[in-house]
Amino acid sequence: MNYLEFYLYAISVIIMIATPGPVMILVASAGLKGGYRKSLQTIVGTNLASLVLIAISILILKGMLSVNETLFLIIKILGCLYIAYLGYGILKEVWFQQDQPLTTVLSPVEGGLTKGFLVGISNPKDIIFFSSFFPQFIHVHSDLNVSLVILVITWIILDFLTLSIVYLSFNQLSKSRIYPKILGLCGLILVTIALYGLYISAQSLF
Repeated sequence: MNYLEFYLYAISVIIMIATPGPVMILVASAGLKGGYRKSLQTIVGTNLASLVLIAISILILKGMLSVNETLFLIIKILGCLYIAYLGYGILKEVWFQQDQPLTTVLSPVEGGLTKGFLVGISNPKDIIFFSSFFPQFIHVHSDLNVSLVILVITWIILDFLTLSIVYLSFNQLSKSRIYPKILGLCGLILVTIALYGLYISAQSLF
């Protein structure tokens, strides 16, 4: 087994999951609204979406599936619009409650299995990762099938652990005075990611 390549893959996965993005923000926000149970449901949803993207990537690698570029582009655009909608919801909540006392808890986006899956399956960052970056690590073992099993199991474990830590961190931040600003920043990041995704998608049309 190529341990160096495996460690590089693990580090890349942690960084990719932990950096600000739709999935990370949704999990943190869902946890603030419904506790760890709601956060865990959201994580399961995003993980299932990741497994679908991994499965598609594997089928493409094995030459068993070809992706229609037009359909792929439509899915990306719809995903960006959905992410923008979530970001707008957070910003609106922050805006309407900006004059409320700081003791008032803002209502973050409610997560859950379905919403987690929809955000995960349409997340531009995940799509790029599994379509172009993931295949670079398929040689962690001399047997291709064993490599794929190792990569998938590693992804599942690191995804749950990293997102759980994200939830716990945000849960502590929710008790601070800067929580409304943090929540507003999360909403702004979501909208920015969506706009960037739409910009990239628009470029591919010309």
